[in-house]
Amino acid sequence: MAALSARASATSWLIRLSGERVVAGRPEPVTTVCADSRRVVPGALFVAIPGFETDGHDYIEEALRRGATALLVEEERRAAWEPFASEPDLVIVAVPDTRRASAQAAAGFFGEPGRALGTIGVTGTDGKTTTVHLIAHVLESAGKPAGHLSSVAFRSDGDPVLNDSHMTTLEAPDVQQHLAAMVDAGRDYAVIEASSHGLALHRVDECHFDVAVFTTLSRDHLDFHGSMDEYRKAKGRLFEMLGDESTADVQHAAVLNADDVASDYFRSLANAPAMTYAIDANADVRAEEIETSGLAVRFRLVTPSGARQISAQLAGRYNVYNCLAAAAVAHSQGIGLDQLAAGIESFPGVPGRLERIDAGQPFRVVVDIASTSEALRRVLSVLRPVTEGKLIAVFGCAGERDEARRDGMGRAAGELADFSVLTNEDPRREDPDAIIEAIAAGLREAGRTEERDFVRLPERREALRYAFERADAGDTVLLAGKGTEQSIVVGTEHLPWDEARVARELLKELA
Repeated sequence: MAALSARASATSWLIRLSGERVVAGRPEPVTTVCADSRRVVPGALFVAIPGFETDGHDYIEEALRRGATALLVEEERRAAWEPFASEPDLVIVAVPDTRRASAQAAAGFFGEPGRALGTIGVTGTDGKTTTVHLIAHVLESAGKPAGHLSSVAFRSDGDPVLNDSHMTTLEAPDVQQHLAAMVDAGRDYAVIEASSHGLALHRVDECHFDVAVFTTLSRDHLDFHGSMDEYRKAKGRLFEMLGDESTADVQHAAVLNADDVASDYFRSLANAPAMTYAIDANADVRAEEIETSGLAVRFRLVTPSGARQISAQLAGRYNVYNCLAAAAVAHSQGIGLDQLAAGIESFPGVPGRLERIDAGQPFRVVVDIASTSEALRRVLSVLRPVTEGKLIAVFGCAGERDEARRDGMGRAAGELADFSVLTNEDPRREDPDAIIEAIAAGLREAGRTEERDFVRLPERREALRYAFERADAGDTVLLAGKGTEQSIVVGTEHLPWDEARVARELLKELA
């Protein structure tokens, strides 16, 4: 961590940020930039960010107790920070928007790591995570070291670390710290999963994106964005950022799914050459002769530099799109056809994405993150033809998220699964029974009857046990919605939960 210590001695970034808005003290070196008061260390700059559930300004006193020596606060929240303005040796910087300033402060503190990396952002409703991991793997296998930040894991050097935050895109100080670690580890590229929340809330500002990738666009997160137009605009910010200068020696590109009509909109925002991919439309990178076999896929990859047969250990047509996106990015960065094809074929998959759980049971158990109606439909569509017996789905729906997900997931399960077990995912501060009832309404719309076709078991361990006890040889049990997440959020409490571990425990008990 010597490099980070060297960064801490530079104060010009804080002076530039503060300008004339230092309301107490004089900018001095700090030890880190942090937006979570629980993680403050002595000498830290604490950024007070107004959140959806809590306001960071309410935790200023805790941050000071833990040793913070500088505060980044919002001007209009004067009542929260002014009582501390007379504290000796405390710097207070007041700005109009701490979310935006948080990215500026963190990037400055960590030495603008985004400028030293080829930064690749991936956005879209579905497919982001797998595409992030695929791109990083293909780059790495072609001799271009790449780190990644996804909803599943982070990797700067060595083994990946699971993302246990329940956030697809972390707050800006964490993003910048991970990028700095990638620079220190000698990475050439950083591949970042950029959610609509992360883009709208400035979490990926100052990343200096060189490549932007669009996967798909369908209804989601309207509880936050309010309309599909605002949702699309939020994702469009990634392509608007392509105009940022970068010192990294990489090619700029807007990589677009030409089979999705939203690509034209994102192309119009990008100040970079477009690279398209598709299955049906005419595009720079295409897939032809697609064949699915079990949980694997074969297709003919066509690129501007030639064509090649591909065999990938990924299931379904939707994963072909993810492979094409990775191939298009690799091609944009000068990676040859043989190398990028080898990278796709050697990709081991993503934890929590169609992950097999094998404890010697006579039926198939699969864990997948699918938490939207479209994602659940896609996974069930993959599992349906490879299941000899019954297809049993265990799932719920997250609270305090777009309510349209709920009956949509119910309809998807009603149309494609033989039996469903409705349970808790992350109810948060909503009534879990009300969420499950909304899912049940979708199942009833699909012609399903309770008890005969589905049951309600809110306690998730009990739901998994019931599904396993009901399964026979040749059946498939899909555990959807949690993937690799390490907790279930009930109220504001994060209760420890590891879906794969719990599944193995139960299967061992039942054996």
